Amino acid sequence: MEDDVVRSGSALQPDGGGIVAMTDDSREIAPDEVCILIPTLNEAATIGDVIEGFYDEGYTNVVVIDGDSSDETREIARDHGAEVIVQSGSGKGQAVREALEYITVPYVLMLDGDGTYDPADADRMIGPLSRGYEHVIGNRFADMDDDAMRALNGFGNRVINRAFGFVHGANYEDILSGYRAFTVDSFERLSLDSDGFTIETELAVECVKHGIETTVVPISYSARPEESETNLHPVKDGGTILLALYSLAKTNNPLFYFGSLGVTGIVSGGLIAMYVLWEWIQYQQSHEVIALVSAAAIILGVQLLMFGVLSDMLVTLHREQRRRLERIARDEPEE
Repeated sequence: MEDDVVRSGSALQPDGGGIVAMTDDSREIAPDEVCILIPTLNEAATIGDVIEGFYDEGYTNVVVIDGDSSDETREIARDHGAEVIVQSGSGKGQAVREALEYITVPYVLMLDGDGTYDPADADRMIGPLSRGYEHVIGNRFADMDDDAMRALNGFGNRVINRAFGFVHGANYEDILSGYRAFTVDSFERLSLDSDGFTIETELAVECVKHGIETTVVPISYSARPEESETNLHPVKDGGTILLALYSLAKTNNPLFYFGSLGVTGIVSGGLIAMYVLWEWIQYQQSHEVIALVSAAAIILGVQLLMFGVLSDMLVTLHREQRRRLERIARDEPEE
């Protein structure tokens, strides 16, 4: 198995791929230790085949959490032996958080029920967890069907991945991938608030924020069957995801978040000040009110920039302290 490995909090990757193990010690994860979690909404055309695909791979603990589908999704899932939960709220993010309350095994393999992800990749996704990783992302771009993603969606995905790397300092290659494997313990350490499609984005940011050991593995990604309709709106959801990336930087990368606001204030105030100065030089006309606005914008920008620097220092110290406490907890002998 070849892994393109990315550690949480790092933007570096090994050249040339190859097997990269986090630790030399590993233990085999039995299929009954893994819950196959499938959030669904009107996936009657594909959910049966998805469930059967995992049965063929030896994974029989399948949980379908359904967002109150109007088709036969729940009935088909039950007929194929899956445990079906009807979520109490709405949105994929809320569904995932609610489903984790019912899972009693230590590992989760999560994917969409639209038939685009291959159950045959299950062992590849679970493998890194046996070597000590806590979160695994399946990279769809490694083996994608030509018609699996429209050009607009592909462009948007790449923009979002680059924005994530720039803002949050890690290269996870495909942060919007719906194929994830993770430990229940690591999931419980994350602070997740997203209710909709931004759950994958929030998961990636939280992995960086909390130092979750994360790796990326290549998977295959197929075109959605013609009879299955997508619930994704590329422009609207893409904009929402970019906004989420920026807002989540408030606690993960405050220097970028407050610094960008500060620089915007300084630049805006400077441009206004140049206009006031030009008017006074050219026409001896003063603009006292506009000049005050310019000064206020510059002062506010400087304050935000300073606040960003201080916040970044506090976040860095907090992370270092948390990691030391986690190391101490791991090193303590079991009583």
